[in-house]
Amino acid sequence: MAIGPDRRYMTATQADAAQIDVGLRQYMMRVYDYMAGGLVLTGLVAFGVAQSDTLLRAIYGTPLQWVVIFAPLAIVLFLGSRVQSMSAGAAQATFWVFAAAMGLSLSYIFVAYTHASIARVFFVTAGTFAGMSLYGYTTKRDLSAMGSFLIMGVWGIILALIVNIFLKSAALDFALSIIGVLVFTGLTAFDTQRIKEWYSEVDGSDVMAKKAIMGALRLYLDFINLFTFLLRFMGASRN
Repeated sequence: MAIGPDRRYMTATQADAAQIDVGLRQYMMRVYDYMAGGLVLTGLVAFGVAQSDTLLRAIYGTPLQWVVIFAPLAIVLFLGSRVQSMSAGAAQATFWVFAAAMGLSLSYIFVAYTHASIARVFFVTAGTFAGMSLYGYTTKRDLSAMGSFLIMGVWGIILALIVNIFLKSAALDFALSIIGVLVFTGLTAFDTQRIKEWYSEVDGSDVMAKKAIMGALRLYLDFINLFTFLLRFMGASRN
């Protein structure tokens, strides 16, 4: 008894669809592999730095902290603006540098929060991310309108966070944490759908490799922001 479609009777359209489906799965797995590798690198760097009082004092006890805080943003802007002219290898190397820089900037969480609460929030984030990314991949609904609204929400959160640096309002900080969780939960689905759609565009292997890297970067940012906003109100402080 044969299992599955008999290729002798498959039409050209069916064969092409099957090939696209296999190629899409491989492409998405590449995106998720890059993203997971970036998260692992970030976690290792953050944990390693947090174990050294000397490094922590050097980073957060001097003006170097501002370099560490803003370096990831600078690298993201650089990668986004130059990726078209980069080789796939250079784009990948820049992504790893970004992930390491993000690890430096997140090293403080191992000092501010208990390890148990960090682990708990990480697993909550992973579950939420997986569910929303699966939804974005499988849904037939066009999420473009929602994505545009959520991107505006990101800019609103950034401006409010800057303002709260001076206000130091605990209530505003809590509200922003909840809004941030909602925004990046939605963006996970939206970005997954967009990354999937990129595959349908006909490009060479080098361009497809760079698309996978940029897709991984978008999902990485969704995961990290979702994690940090959840940690702000679910994490247990060491103090």
